[in-house]
Amino acid sequence: MFKNKLVNIMLIILISLTLVGVVAFVLVKNYTNQPDPDAPPTIDEIIAQSFETNEITTNLLSNDFVRASFRIHVDNQNSLAEIQKRDFQVNNIILRALSGKKASELAGPEGIEAFEADIRNQINQLMQEGEVIQVYTITWVIQ
Repeated sequence: MFKNKLVNIMLIILISLTLVGVVAFVLVKNYTNQPDPDAPPTIDEIIAQSFETNEITTNLLSNDFVRASFRIHVDNQNSLAEIQKRDFQVNNIILRALSGKKASELAGPEGIEAFEADIRNQINQLMQEGEVIQVYTITWVIQ
């Protein structure tokens, strides 16, 4: 290559160090790419970690009746197993909460959001293995 041996050795060492650096950078970038813990869950994660209640029909305080069902999203698989076992307690919480409301309190998006938050808080007090992240209303009829 070059006539000077020292230049050849320096060039080989420089190329080797550059190659090792690039390989180390690629490995660190690929294998330490952890998912962001603050990232919102994907729809597949929500479905995998949620429990759907049966349709519930009950009278309201205002002599109307409501027919509703909910999907309850929990934070992990242990919580999901627990809430599936506690389905009768969840239904009890929902029935008691609905029977104490008037149709006017449940009307509109604000009423539904307040009811979902109330249900989430009551179920979280019951849970031992985790927590409820969100309660989604999937059917809702007031008559």
